[in-house]
Amino acid sequence: MTTKDNASRISQLIQDHQAEIGSQWISQLDALMVRGTASAKEQLRTHCQQFLAAFAQATRGGELENIDHRSWDEVRDLLSEISSTRAKSGSTPSETATFVFSLKQPLFSQLTAGFAGDAEGLASASWSIGTLLDKLGLYTIEVFQKAKDQIIVRQQQELLELSTPVVKLWNGILALPLIGTLDSARTQVVMENILQKIVDTGAMIAIIDITGVPMVDTLVAQHLMKTIAAARLMGADCIISGIRPQIAQTIVHLGVNLEDVITKATLADAFLVALERTGASITIKN
Repeated sequence: MTTKDNASRISQLIQDHQAEIGSQWISQLDALMVRGTASAKEQLRTHCQQFLAAFAQATRGGELENIDHRSWDEVRDLLSEISSTRAKSGSTPSETATFVFSLKQPLFSQLTAGFAGDAEGLASASWSIGTLLDKLGLYTIEVFQKAKDQIIVRQQQELLELSTPVVKLWNGILALPLIGTLDSARTQVVMENILQKIVDTGAMIAIIDITGVPMVDTLVAQHLMKTIAAARLMGADCIISGIRPQIAQTIVHLGVNLEDVITKATLADAFLVALERTGASITIKN
């Protein structure tokens, strides 16, 4: 029996016993979802039915060794959707791959009955199906990991944006309090946020407060200078506040030139300077 004939026989067997295979497969997966909600279990049944139908159709193409063949497009698309959904819902890679691997037992049971008396055909079919499901299971893990990586990157970007808030202190005065390490990625977010805020508010002064920055090295100093230069190109001047004695010594030791940048020890001092430069003042009444 040729590989194509074997594939056709497997496909026909799956179609003839699709309901039985699906029922056994869903029962196995339901048992694994001890804490699954009713909606999650219903979604699982839908995915099982869709996958089994697409799987049976794909095997008809005779390409049991190449899941990249066009006959497997629908199966791969469906697995990509399932894997991405599970990545977003907090499932693990092993739980996602189990969706495919758990189909082996129901299929092998039907193969054993369908190839009764044909030991050679059964061995060939079992090997083909086992290898095929292994490849599809690994494919789900790859898609799952890519989706998870995309989620992590997006969350990191959101955290960066949340960790670099630009606050309007006064008409024409912005403040950007920085907390934590300032690296290249975060500097880019800082520049984008402050430049956009300058455009939105027409601010004249931007105070960059580094009180919460634990360490200032050459790289951090360069990042600060880039941010200041970018703000100046947009028509706003910058004041750096939060210059502690240790940071002042470090900056001097590094030879960083901040002569044309106003620096203050506290945000309050920087705010007073900003008010003066914008022509505003605060009067305290007793």
